[in-house]
Amino acid sequence: MARTQSQRRPAPAAADGAPNPKAPCPCGSGRKYKHCHGSAYAPVVTRPFEGLPGETHWVALRELVPAATAVLTTTDGRTATLASVLPGGAPALVRASGEVLLGVQLATSSDDVSRDLGTALAAALEAPAGNPVDPGPIGAEGSAGPRLQELLDPAADLEVTVHEDFGFWLEGTGAGPAAMAGLEQANEAIIPTVLLDGLGAAYWCRPATDRAHLRWVRPEPEEQLLDALARLGAAEELTLGAGTRYAGAFRAHGLVVPVWDVPADVPATDWAGPATELDQRLTAALARDEPLTADERRSRAGLLSRQVTLR
Repeated sequence: MARTQSQRRPAPAAADGAPNPKAPCPCGSGRKYKHCHGSAYAPVVTRPFEGLPGETHWVALRELVPAATAVLTTTDGRTATLASVLPGGAPALVRASGEVLLGVQLATSSDDVSRDLGTALAAALEAPAGNPVDPGPIGAEGSAGPRLQELLDPAADLEVTVHEDFGFWLEGTGAGPAAMAGLEQANEAIIPTVLLDGLGAAYWCRPATDRAHLRWVRPEPEEQLLDALARLGAAEELTLGAGTRYAGAFRAHGLVVPVWDVPADVPATDWAGPATELDQRLTAALARDEPLTADERRSRAGLLSRQVTLR
């Protein structure tokens, strides 16, 4: 039976000195207090890699890059190898040589990815060489260990190496037939990916013979970046040149990842020059603080309609 009059409940009264449950949370997350710090659950950490060197690369390896590694340095001077993904989706492993590997692409995750990975890394650092790593409950089941920011040296740069295949899985090991078969199967599904030098986390990839993209994890706050992209879009300067177009953007771990479609038959390294010129235009647009014009506001609305959040 249809209602003849809408009923609206009054907002619950807040205790003296406590935030209104329906008001924005004081932490600045943008969520209502009752759904954030006022809930019975820990709030989602929207930027789990914030404060780590190479935050944009952490996001890229977590969400975009199939095969890549980087050296991690802990606060006590030990080293480990960060990998985009490990065999079987394992969170971490320790080789017979004692080398510790941490996989950033986990099968499940909690509301704080940094704690999930920190839990796995802490367990691996204490595990005997050549033995399986048991981090205990991790990811969706709840991670109880430290965050990455507690374990890693904040002064150590993150230098990413992109690989053509997953051969690094078996480096220095006496792999048997089963391991080699698994490696071959994984390599068949890999998407060719190249990191463009000197442009931060700008990654070219070719998911099909007739399609290629430039995916660029940006460090700027979302609202500021969207304004700058909108200014370039309104001025028809948001491309990488002839045959390219701005395709949209991902939101991932608190950062925005703009994506451009580019011709698949052009070598990846040929996009470094156009991307550098685009970066210069974007830097100039980021420095502007006057209100957006009507055309720029329309451009911004179009950009927002083409953004997808990765979860």
